[in-house]
Amino acid sequence: MASRMSSIARLAAAATAAGVVAAAIALPAVGGTGAMFVSASEELGIKPEELKEPPLAERTTVLDAEGNEIAWFYEEYRENVKLQDVAEVMKTAIISIEDYRFYEHGAIDIEGTIRALAKNLSTGGISQGGSSITQQYVKQVLLNSATTDKERNAALEASYARKLRELRYAMAVEEKYTKDQILEKYLNIAYFGASAYGVEAAAKRFFGVPASQLNLAQAATLAGAVQDPNATDPNLGKEQRDRLLKRRNVVLDRMAELKKITPEQAEEAKKTKLGYKGTDIPGGCGSSKYPYFCLYVRYEILSNKDFGKTPVAREQFLDRGGLTIQTTLDPKMQKAAEQAIKKHVFASDNPVASEALVEPGTGAIKAMAASRKYGQKKRKNEMSYNVVADAVHGGGTGFQAGSTFKTFTLLTALKQGMKINDGLSVGSGFRAPYYSSFKNCKGENIGDPSHTVTNDEGGGGFKSLATGTWDSVNTFFMALEQKVGLCNVVKTAQSLGIKRSDGLDLQEYSTFTLGINEMDPVTVANAYAAIGARGKYCAPMVITKITDRTGKATNYKPKCKQALDPEVADAAADILSGVFTKGTMSRVGGIGRPAAGKTGTTDSQATAWFAGFTPDLAGAVSIGDPRGAQKYKLNGVTIGGRYYANVFGASIPGPIWKDTMIAALKGVPPTDFTPVNTARFGGCGQNCRPVQPRVEEPEADSGEEPEDPVSIGIGDGFDD
Repeated sequence: MASRMSSIARLAAAATAAGVVAAAIALPAVGGTGAMFVSASEELGIKPEELKEPPLAERTTVLDAEGNEIAWFYEEYRENVKLQDVAEVMKTAIISIEDYRFYEHGAIDIEGTIRALAKNLSTGGISQGGSSITQQYVKQVLLNSATTDKERNAALEASYARKLRELRYAMAVEEKYTKDQILEKYLNIAYFGASAYGVEAAAKRFFGVPASQLNLAQAATLAGAVQDPNATDPNLGKEQRDRLLKRRNVVLDRMAELKKITPEQAEEAKKTKLGYKGTDIPGGCGSSKYPYFCLYVRYEILSNKDFGKTPVAREQFLDRGGLTIQTTLDPKMQKAAEQAIKKHVFASDNPVASEALVEPGTGAIKAMAASRKYGQKKRKNEMSYNVVADAVHGGGTGFQAGSTFKTFTLLTALKQGMKINDGLSVGSGFRAPYYSSFKNCKGENIGDPSHTVTNDEGGGGFKSLATGTWDSVNTFFMALEQKVGLCNVVKTAQSLGIKRSDGLDLQEYSTFTLGINEMDPVTVANAYAAIGARGKYCAPMVITKITDRTGKATNYKPKCKQALDPEVADAAADILSGVFTKGTMSRVGGIGRPAAGKTGTTDSQATAWFAGFTPDLAGAVSIGDPRGAQKYKLNGVTIGGRYYANVFGASIPGPIWKDTMIAALKGVPPTDFTPVNTARFGGCGQNCRPVQPRVEEPEADSGEEPEDPVSIGIGDGFDD
């Protein structure tokens, strides 16, 4: 005993001479020598130090409304697993090669560390580790906890100071946990290469099986990979795979040497090929069935302070939290949108069609679809951003919404007391009488008497709120906007959640009512959903519940407000329902249940839209060329295998919306709109049709030219 202690003292002195009192690296706690370890460690002042063990980064799972997995988010691809769910041969392999006396020693292994220390002292540095599995676990915890380069470097530095620090932590870990618990923690934290963290993820990534089903050769492969996972990463190429194969065979030989397997078993396993499958790592929006919805969910968490005070906190919450996120996505409605778009627009077409479906009264986004696949491959015509959403949710600049914005002017007129048959007499062109005829919300004069807005098909005469809307008459809505006030129209739109897709301020020009602002389908669909909900506006929502890794669940409710007088919304719905029977969608037709909506086409068919709603579901469809809608207009184009001289709101977006709604609402009992309060909105008031004789005008053709597209002079707010 005295001789043993003398040996320890000499090693301690040697380490002290090296500059760091790290002789504890060589102190054992093997069998009956635990007392010697305690005595020596106390003499050197080495005491256990509590290790902070933040939760491991775990993948977050995203579910649709029915509980089906649709996406995963993670910083590290890891799936934690219980030790009993790891194959026995895997446990044997990792212990054999990394720390074969793991169940016998304490925080350190005397034989391994004395051997390593002697080697290190002779070389003047850290050339041999000799670390126990417990010490390796400590090192991985410190690496995973590091948030700065300085902390990461400290966890990896080749010094006795680091070894001493790890030893103190390891002593505390050995006191806190059983050996089985430590082994389980190590197997879950270890990096195996190929972007796989933890044995469960590695088993699936390398061999396509769970850790419970690993065979001898597979277990030896993974056990060999942890020593230098980057050098043996089979995903990097043949050289790395060859190294991994050699390392696997070293593990097999060691297992045979320790009599954990027979030499014959070792030789048989060594004859097998590496067997690396490179199973695709699950997760990420690129591999989701619903990439655009997935992107919306991700960006909603990253941008919303409800999920963390800072961007870093929100990102860690999402990518490291091991959450289960329940969403609003309805698989049936999503399929309906996808199939309707595919029917009318090909993925190979330059123009892209996109659609969002929103539930009135909750703001729940039920579907997000586009004609192109999401991805980075330009040769496959993939979209690299969320074309269905705004920039905050991973989208782009959007497309001008065209005549869908006339609805906000209609609503403003109804709010101010105009009746359904009230109207105005207009010509085929409209020019602001004065600069002061239009004022933005800053009170600035922005009327432009030098430019004229026209109707392609004439369209002059008296138009009521109803007929002007059904025929989508530009000059009528310019005159109506002048009458009710531009700023009032802007405020109506904003009360329904209207904001530019690119995040910039709304352009408050006189042509606001003609849809000069770039929008995204989610925003437009949600605004129309509020009309379907009798004026109840609810912020768009995609997340209904988040359950953390401990099982604690947080439910998220709709955020709603009454944006419109319900009777105003009823009157607008009544007028907009006539678009299907008497207006720009009459040739396309309705959906077999109460519905209302508005077509939208911008100047010279740069983009086209349809936005509509029932009391149960609202949707908006846009189509435009992402290369530049003003440069690549929808004239003389072939889309979905069909040639179009000009694309209007009723040409493609309207039919997509119709097909989507019929399929999405199949089996859902129809809900009627609330009847108009005729005492308040019936007939006409102060703006009735003139009584003098007039020539009746034919209704607008709802086929190739279903509405008057916007036609304005340069400088009225249209972007190039």
